[in-house]
Amino acid sequence: MAMIERFLNSMLFWAAWIVIPLVMEIIPSLGSMAILVKKRLMPKSYGDPLFWPEITIIIPVYNSEGSLQECIQSIYHSDYPNEKMRIFLVNNQGKDNSFQVYAKCQQLYPDLLMQWLNARQGKSRALNLALFNADGKYIIHVDSDGQFEPHAISNMVRKFEACPKVDCMTGAILTMPGQIEEYHGVFAKLLRKMEFMEYAQAFLAGRNYASETNSIYTLSGAFSAFRKSAVLKSKLYNTDTICEDTNITFQMRFIQKIRVEICENAIFCVDPIEGVNKLYTQRQRWQRGSLEVSHQFLDQNLKARKIFTNVMVRTLMYDHTFAFPRLIWYLALICLMCMNYSAEVILASTGMIFLLYIISGYLYYFSTVGFLREFRELRNYYRKHWYVVPLLPFFNFMVFFIRFAGVVNSINTDSAWKTRTLADEREDFMAALKEELRKPLDLLKKIRKAVNYE
Repeated sequence: MAMIERFLNSMLFWAAWIVIPLVMEIIPSLGSMAILVKKRLMPKSYGDPLFWPEITIIIPVYNSEGSLQECIQSIYHSDYPNEKMRIFLVNNQGKDNSFQVYAKCQQLYPDLLMQWLNARQGKSRALNLALFNADGKYIIHVDSDGQFEPHAISNMVRKFEACPKVDCMTGAILTMPGQIEEYHGVFAKLLRKMEFMEYAQAFLAGRNYASETNSIYTLSGAFSAFRKSAVLKSKLYNTDTICEDTNITFQMRFIQKIRVEICENAIFCVDPIEGVNKLYTQRQRWQRGSLEVSHQFLDQNLKARKIFTNVMVRTLMYDHTFAFPRLIWYLALICLMCMNYSAEVILASTGMIFLLYIISGYLYYFSTVGFLREFRELRNYYRKHWYVVPLLPFFNFMVFFIRFAGVVNSINTDSAWKTRTLADEREDFMAALKEELRKPLDLLKKIRKAVNYE
């Protein structure tokens, strides 16, 4: 009996450690490989339509002076007919010289039909204002800090035209390799390379698998497209959350009951992360916004028991609940030693966890290389950074701590686009620590004063 009990305890221990990476990482990475093989064996070719339809491109502008010209230039140099595009640049109370950049682009690219609009503050308000003024068959919205790959717009429209049942799609977001290489310092450059690999695997491998299984969680706010007839049936972009892209995705899925897909060969490259502070605020904002949207859609029967049947529940559990075991795995090592687990077992189990994540990372790596086949420069840049893959578990570990901080910070603070940086919170922590340490010293001074009273 003692032997059976030991065996069962051992099985429970190892199962608890491997079930989450197995279910949440290995299976989707194998799925992405299967999708790649399927697309190679049964390729779908979307030819040019008889007539290129008119489209509207919406670019929210907020202090975008440094990147706006490159964004507009990438539209001008795309292979989509200029006369078929109408571009709205919607300023939501920025304070820089973005309008002067827009005026300059009007002279540089006279073939583009561009219009400047002023909106109230907030990205969702800017998008809604442009939607009310939009015309054309399809509506594309992009961030002002990125650039289109030359075929991105036409590839997106080709898929729309060939697939009448597809009403909304997300593009594939990558970071710009050229800007990554401009950074100096080993850590600075490595951080941006890990972000590049994360984006490439998430969009080209992860979301391809999610698209096939109709389980895409968010239409990327950086680059998404809709049939105008579908988006105007929605409640438009919600102004009560900082994750308006997730909200409209939930609207499409739950209210309009339509599929959300990816166009993997429509690539939009954005600026790399500016630093750890920016990463900290960005991922906290995403985490908080996801919680806000899930709260808005509680009436859609988002129950924990539906983790295997409902993509929204599964993603929420993975992001918010299954994030904690990742933290606990590392913080609980001392506790395991106190429970008579040997150092060898603890080291072996920890090593196994990281090995599973590294294996899934390389499965994603090889499938991403396949999905980038038609983009030679991006593919070569991605492929030569194979050595970054084993570092991604550490990058994701850091991101999960940031997500955890985002959950904690959302409890007692109001929702806002601008959030406190890591440096701000470190300063507050040090100030609070000094204040707490000062209290026993002040008490000691009072005791000394009372004892030495003359």
